[in-house]
Amino acid sequence: MAGRTKDLVPVEESSMGKVAAKGVSKLVTLGSPWVLGSLLFGVGTAFHVILDSDDPDVVAWTAFLMSVAVVVLTAVTYGQSHARGPWGRTHTTATTLLVGLWVVGATINGPVNVVTGRIALIGGFTLCATWNIRTVIRLKGIDVQAAVSDPLALLFGQGAGRAGMTVEARTTASTGHKVEAVVQLEAGRETADDLQKKIPYIESGMKLPPGSIVASIDPDDASKAKITVSDPRVMKAPIPWPGPSRPGASIADPVRHGLWQDLDEIEYVIVGHHVQVMGMTGSGKSIGGAWNLLGEIVTRHDVAVFAIDITKGTQTLGPLAESLHRFETTKQGAKQLLRDLQAQVKTRTDALSAKGLQKWKAGCGLTYWVIWLEECPDILDLLTDKEMEDFLSLLKAVRSAGGTVVLSLQRSDYTQMPTIARGQLAKMCFGVESAADAAFGLSEKQEDAGCRPELWTNAQPGMAYLDAPGIPEGRIAMPLRTFAWGLDDDGAFDDERANTAMREHAAAWPASAKPVDEGTAALSRLPGGAQALAAPAAALERPELVAAAEDDEEAEDHSDVVEEYQTLDDPDPAVQAGPDDDIPDLDQGDPPWEFAPPGVRMSPAERGAALIAHLQGLWDAGSRDFATRDLRPLWESTDMSRQWAQKQLRRLVDEAGALGYDEDAQRFLMPTRPDVG
Repeated sequence: MAGRTKDLVPVEESSMGKVAAKGVSKLVTLGSPWVLGSLLFGVGTAFHVILDSDDPDVVAWTAFLMSVAVVVLTAVTYGQSHARGPWGRTHTTATTLLVGLWVVGATINGPVNVVTGRIALIGGFTLCATWNIRTVIRLKGIDVQAAVSDPLALLFGQGAGRAGMTVEARTTASTGHKVEAVVQLEAGRETADDLQKKIPYIESGMKLPPGSIVASIDPDDASKAKITVSDPRVMKAPIPWPGPSRPGASIADPVRHGLWQDLDEIEYVIVGHHVQVMGMTGSGKSIGGAWNLLGEIVTRHDVAVFAIDITKGTQTLGPLAESLHRFETTKQGAKQLLRDLQAQVKTRTDALSAKGLQKWKAGCGLTYWVIWLEECPDILDLLTDKEMEDFLSLLKAVRSAGGTVVLSLQRSDYTQMPTIARGQLAKMCFGVESAADAAFGLSEKQEDAGCRPELWTNAQPGMAYLDAPGIPEGRIAMPLRTFAWGLDDDGAFDDERANTAMREHAAAWPASAKPVDEGTAALSRLPGGAQALAAPAAALERPELVAAAEDDEEAEDHSDVVEEYQTLDDPDPAVQAGPDDDIPDLDQGDPPWEFAPPGVRMSPAERGAALIAHLQGLWDAGSRDFATRDLRPLWESTDMSRQWAQKQLRRLVDEAGALGYDEDAQRFLMPTRPDVG
């Protein structure tokens, strides 16, 4: 990564005219003390000539008043000096005092007197030389290359003065990639907000690239601000994904989904809040945001990811499918997943409450949920008013129940995102089309700090700002860049390589290999018939578990027709017969009805297998949902009853999570083909 780092060196103008002008400017700066010294020598000479013929008393009073003026000028110089350190202020103040005293002495004794003349010659030369030395050092110090050795000169040298700021900076940390400092503002007259507004002008005065300086508020002192200087140009090239940062750790530990502009790694704890990921098409919102966050999340041992994308289907999140516990791409599946999640929230909060916890924490026994809604406006548009209320309730409750909802979209205006929801979300904003769009993707603090994602549009995919709980104040306005999962030999992004890399990563961290709690296992739809290790086997994988324990089933089984109706009142008590009596023919002739063939008595496991086989037949015929009446062939050809089948379907929905249910249509949903394993 170090090979991509560039020194923070301002680009010099190549024009000969510019170079000549710069040289003349330096000569004028160096010659100014000598010119001023000559003028002051003339002032001393003029005063001596004027007062030479005056009365001695007049000369005395004049000399006294000139001395008072020198003291006043010295005090004003000290108070108004913009020098950035004690040496500079002392030098400026002493210059005023010494020059003033010499003028007073020259007025009384003459400028070429043995004493005043020698002082003018030796002292004047020394004083002018000190100013030249100071000027040269300051000009050299403004070079950004000297950031590590002299960062104060870098940060606010001539640039701060040209921007009209009366500030002093003190370096607190410096590396090869950045310089951090505390800036003392003019107390009572300037605040950190004023400094943030002046940053573009300071950058201009220092001839740095736009975005080099990031300023933030000092939480302990309103008269101070914190600044970080780095090189934004290092972020223009894609940064290769370095692999997971903490494989096997807890989701409560930070994830690393990119680098800050100063090349520090991002340390972001996603637990305990919801996130909005926003950016225009091509800005890297999905491949940069979703892939990097989820690529880190799925490597943690105590988290499960439930994802929905009904817009692009498997295009964006498909390569991650093997590491996701449930991935819905249909409208019915999306609605059912949200209902299933909502239904389990209270169970989770009750479980946490029983352990004396007000919110989820690592080691509590519950698997953390990350619920990723890709292109969320299309998902939210599906919801009825009641379902939207339930979704907003989910946002409020699932945070303490151990869950984070991530809503990814292109523009978070009120037509795309409920206002009440947007107010509860952390903000990760990629490039956008305009400043108006940026307002929907940034927090208020980011806007105040001057964040401008509209400068990137989709020309720098992967660039973003992040404001979330736990992100330091000085970082929320600093650009970041997410990692690129596939680069070609020239260092450019390669889509095919990226997809291959992500599929291999997901295969290395399959959801099927991760222990989860029972409630999470019930919600899961693991690809390839996999199962969660710490959860009961999925009902579709083991048909004998469609029924509960065999003793329970035998106690409640009423599949035999005689057993079902033997407790009913006898419709005609006059008709009596024994088990061995012949049944006489009916006087009415042949019976006008037909009886179903007698079924063979089946075990609960056999009935479960028959039920699964019938559902497979419906799936293979093209059905993705069904009603109870579609199972009629089962209780007409076996000893399975309608009541038994309905109970098992409810278990498949509520306990195993193998089926969904659309309450509006009153139909069961099959998100995947039933598989008996």
